Amino acid sequence: MSGRRPGAGFLSVALLTVVLAGCSGGSRERALDTYTAEEIFKKGELELETGKRPKDALIYFQEVERLYPYTEYAKRALIMQAYTHHKAKDYPEARDAAQRFLDFYPGDEDAPYALYLMALSYYDQIDDVGRDQGITFQALKGMRDVIETYPDSEYARSAILKFDLAFDQLAAKEMEVGRYYLKRRHYAAAINRFRVVVQDFQTTTHTAEALHRLVECYVGLGLNDEAQTAGAILGFNYQSSPFYDDTFRLLQGRGLSPEAKGESWLRTVYRQMVRGEWL
Repeated sequence: MSGRRPGAGFLSVALLTVVLAGCSGGSRERALDTYTAEEIFKKGELELETGKRPKDALIYFQEVERLYPYTEYAKRALIMQAYTHHKAKDYPEARDAAQRFLDFYPGDEDAPYALYLMALSYYDQIDDVGRDQGITFQALKGMRDVIETYPDSEYARSAILKFDLAFDQLAAKEMEVGRYYLKRRHYAAAINRFRVVVQDFQTTTHTAEALHRLVECYVGLGLNDEAQTAGAILGFNYQSSPFYDDTFRLLQGRGLSPEAKGESWLRTVYRQMVRGEWL
């Protein structure tokens, strides 16, 4: 634990009391340290379930850990602190509590959940594609850790799904920037972005559009071999996509057809994706 700030002792004493309403409408105070660990823990669970603010439950779990260290309830209270912080959207605090749990109880049955909660705290911070994607990379790393460390756990299945969604998010960011450049006819810059999607994010939902945008870019630059090759890859893998219809019309309007030509990087992709020649 880090050192306390001035006045922390007073706050601790103040938080050690709870108000119990009597039948007559009066009240009396009873210090939390007069309750058992189980009683305090259950008060936290009740507050978390029925209260409007998750943070109101946090003090109970914190006090269980403080008053009854090295007990089973202290261990349970720590993982509940991580969960409560996450529910309150205090994501850095959730990660800190989950990490402490893993440090103290690495072999516990709740360790997979603690690791998953750390990854989830990044995943739930992923915003729209217009924002910086550093958080998305952290979410991917966290979900991969869950999948690799606890492959047979129930959390691995959820982590796989969220990994794919986060991966798609990164591709969406590349597409957004690529479209920006394409709209302004900065073809070379746009190609660099769409190329990343085709080469590094082939399993995402954005590959078909990326190939179509590459056709547009290469046609704009007068590089017909590259445009035709991108069209051929698109036609083989995504012929039912509306992007292929647009590509076919674009090429046909210039007397071209979707076929592999030349020896550009797209010809390598064609050999891999169409002919299965990965070596």
